[in-house]
Amino acid sequence: MFTGVCAFPLTPMAGDAVDMDTLVNLVRNAADAGVESLGILGSTGLYPYLDRRERCEVIAAAVAAANGVPVIAGIGALRTRDALRYAEDAQEAGAAALLVAPVSYHRLTEQEVLSLYTEVTSHARIPVVVYDNPGTTGFTFSDEFHGRIAHLPGVAAVKIPPMPAGTAAERVAALRTVLPEGVALGISGDWAAAEALEAGCDLWFSVLAGLFPSTARTLADAALSGRDTAAGHAMALEPLWELFRRYGSLRVVATAAGILGHTTGPVLPSPLKVLEGDDARRVEKALRRSGLLG
Repeated sequence: MFTGVCAFPLTPMAGDAVDMDTLVNLVRNAADAGVESLGILGSTGLYPYLDRRERCEVIAAAVAAANGVPVIAGIGALRTRDALRYAEDAQEAGAAALLVAPVSYHRLTEQEVLSLYTEVTSHARIPVVVYDNPGTTGFTFSDEFHGRIAHLPGVAAVKIPPMPAGTAAERVAALRTVLPEGVALGISGDWAAAEALEAGCDLWFSVLAGLFPSTARTLADAALSGRDTAAGHAMALEPLWELFRRYGSLRVVATAAGILGHTTGPVLPSPLKVLEGDDARRVEKALRRSGLLG
């Protein structure tokens, strides 16, 4: 499950409840397209906004709909106690791996983050993915610290944020020197995926694949096989990438889901909102220019 494409579908809301029917359809769509894994309850999956019962229901529904495709379940929480509870719930629901972010309100120190991962890996019966997302957690992993965490028993993969254009080869090479052999390296930030995969990343944690899994599959296959078509596929999607960088991928894909007819009404938990007016029209235009909307 730690190669190729890991699709991160939106967890759509219907009022104050999760829209399970739409979630199931998104999961099935990605699984049928041949992604190697599904990332449930990541940032696009809105994990900080869901309570324990909702998280359990989302993971169980996703596992059932995935038809054997491994489900990597996010268990991020402010308190280690809660992360451990979510880990147990995810394992009981059939998740194949755990996605762990160092969530904080008060910014965490390295020692605090180390203690989080030590406790989670000590209790987990399935592999753990380290979720490096400084834009939301406020914690920045150094390469040396990535190495320390990755040596904990049970850590199977590291999910890193996007790198500036032209720097992927250097960053990937540096991380490979500190990560144990067998720990997979994955890229998030869809606009950086092609370069990172060509530079040696093993997998792409993809927001795009949550809505357009076949498109993501094509780009990843080209990049991982070294075909020179990868750059062209990535460039064709630049109108969408530009909006990801401007508005954040969550709001763009939530808006796109409505444009495509997957969802109706407000699909994000209040106070979050989908894009409206001129911003929504920019998303529709970007989908057309990228060849994702007829």
